[in-house]
Amino acid sequence: MNFLFHMLLSGDDDQLLVGNFMGDFVKGQLQERFPPRIRQGLMLHRRIDSYADKDPHFRQSRYRIAGDYGLYRGVMVDLFYDYYLVNNWDAWCDEAFGDYLVRTRNVVERYRHSLPAEMQRLVPIIFEELLPSYGTLEGIGSALSRLSRRISRPNPLHGGEQELLRHHSALQSDFHAFTPDIFRFVEEIIAFEKSAE
Repeated sequence: MNFLFHMLLSGDDDQLLVGNFMGDFVKGQLQERFPPRIRQGLMLHRRIDSYADKDPHFRQSRYRIAGDYGLYRGVMVDLFYDYYLVNNWDAWCDEAFGDYLVRTRNVVERYRHSLPAEMQRLVPIIFEELLPSYGTLEGIGSALSRLSRRISRPNPLHGGEQELLRHHSALQSDFHAFTPDIFRFVEEIIAFEKSAE
């Protein structure tokens, strides 16, 4: 789950960030289940995922990964892009990475009551273990192994970090081509929504 990319794309709107952060844990129609800005964050999460699925650079990254990983290649690219985001953090955020994690955790904790129950339990793990480790190959491997255990059916995710190592330069090039485009896409959405308020 690429929590970090989704959070950073939310800009400085706390409720948008919370909705975007929990997007993978909320399925189905949103209707009035959440406050309006959190709901917009959830919709933004879905639009980001939809954009990535169609983006040629993201798709190219997916197809670089061995076919044995099948539909899990998209999940792997999500995590790999968080790895590149951490390792190129200063290019995309003026706030130091550690400070960013502290601030956004405080935001998420303020809205903990809005998070799905499963995600409430995961907040400490996400902010204390997963996100701080995303800048290392070992951290990505640990995240993939954790995800592999959460999926009930057999899957190939454990050890998938070797694909990041195998295709490092090419995946990094895809990331650098994709990232400015997705930031522009999201900025346009947020600007349009603000103009419509």
